Amino acid sequence: MKDFGEFDYVIVGGGTAGCVVANRLSADPEVSVLLLEAGEKDDWIWIHIPIGYLYCINNPRTDWCYTTEAEPGLNGRSIGYARGKVLGGCSSINAMLCLRGQVRDYEEWAQITGDSRWNWQSVLPVFKQSEDYWRGADEMHGDKGEWRVEKQRLHWDVLDRYIEAAQQAGIPYTQDYNRGDNFGIGHFEVNQKKGVRWNATKAMLRPVQHRSNLKVVTGALIDKLVLDGREARGVEFRLGGVPHRVTARIETVLTAGAIGSPAILQRSGIGPGALLQQHGVPLVHDLPGVGGNLQDHLQLRMIFKVHGIRTLNQTANSLWGKALMALEYALFRSGPLSMAPSQLGGFFRSGPEVATPDLEFHVQPLSLDKFGDPLHRFPAFTASVCNLRPTSRGAVRIRDRDPATAPLIAPNYLSTDNDRQIAARALRLTRQVVAQPALAAYRPEEYLPGAQFQTDEEMARAAGNIGTTIFHPTCTCAMGRSDDAQAVVDSELRVRGMARLRVVDASIMPTITSGNTNTPTIMIAERGAALIRAARRS
Repeated sequence: MKDFGEFDYVIVGGGTAGCVVANRLSADPEVSVLLLEAGEKDDWIWIHIPIGYLYCINNPRTDWCYTTEAEPGLNGRSIGYARGKVLGGCSSINAMLCLRGQVRDYEEWAQITGDSRWNWQSVLPVFKQSEDYWRGADEMHGDKGEWRVEKQRLHWDVLDRYIEAAQQAGIPYTQDYNRGDNFGIGHFEVNQKKGVRWNATKAMLRPVQHRSNLKVVTGALIDKLVLDGREARGVEFRLGGVPHRVTARIETVLTAGAIGSPAILQRSGIGPGALLQQHGVPLVHDLPGVGGNLQDHLQLRMIFKVHGIRTLNQTANSLWGKALMALEYALFRSGPLSMAPSQLGGFFRSGPEVATPDLEFHVQPLSLDKFGDPLHRFPAFTASVCNLRPTSRGAVRIRDRDPATAPLIAPNYLSTDNDRQIAARALRLTRQVVAQPALAAYRPEEYLPGAQFQTDEEMARAAGNIGTTIFHPTCTCAMGRSDDAQAVVDSELRVRGMARLRVVDASIMPTITSGNTNTPTIMIAERGAALIRAARRS
């Protein structure tokens, strides 16, 4: 075991949260900071060209390439579960959509944790602190931060018609989903800068890598924590296949995400006692919530063939079209190569009894069977819809003590009557929008799941056929009160029952946010870093 030395703070995971925490902690010149990342540098061209997510997801160069267990709710299917394995983490391969969620999300967090520092009024300034908003600063947005937010640099007539159809179905148009109430239909804003992906590495890490008190190491596969009783003392990791040990003088901070962080805790002897015993891991702290409470957004990908209107399918299946797309991007950093996976979004209520939107739509001027497959040769658009507040709960569990072994991931999709009912409503609402006069001229024809599914039972089965993750795993090291047996961290993100150990990433969410999860992770990391610095000062 090689000694890697001592640092005041050791940060485990160089994804979205890790980049933020490394930036903020190393701003104090009196402390030393080590950031460990299992993936390599984000220096591949397809990370930075927005359409390159098609080449990054399910590519072992940039993705852990996880798969779920066979899911009963998905009619026995196992699905791909992309997680970033590269500096910048999921911000290097994700959809680049900037969404904070709703006021209700953070009011619920404050209630669950008993800490008002997690309510909307408290987290809004933290969101603004990081933000560089293209419209400029106002009461809801900031423009002095590092996290660039821009409008998308392309236009599709078919999406304009979908907006009109949604309005005809009673959904208002909105220009901004990030003001606390995201009800409406409109274009997503993205984390890009002049048509190039703006990931956490560019925003938070590269500007400060010159700091003499910050060291960044890639290719470091984390084995387990170094523990002295119930006190974290550092980390054991493999670098080039060689075991290393590093000491953390003040704190060890897990920022490995909703899959990585619970797996590291479990391999270290912190987690459900029966699971650890099963795998021969010496039990340090029986903390049953570690890896439990997994929440994710299941997207139902409805595809509609159309006639007489352009979609990306025609362009991408033409050599001339491909050449024009490449030329437009090379000259102007615009057009299809600059597009996020979804350009148009909508937040709807699944029923009149729902107080705030519980459905999110991602609408795309293209269609394909699954990520990695070629686009269909017929013109079509995709209207995906997901339940923002699922009641199903899943789990992440290690399979053995080897850090190279992928963990067991069981989201448990559609396992409750409520989730199946919402799925049926979501599919019907999508059909209702597509049936409006604004799209009638293009004769939309349902390709997936198919018009033959009509009853609630049939619709729930259809949801199981077409459902797939939208890559928002959260809540596996959830915050909670001291009397909550399933809580893993307290409201200051300290692991319960342990000393000098925190988790600062999307896994600490007590409930999933009502929207995409990358921007809330930036906020969590900002808040976590501030708490760590405050603890040192005190």
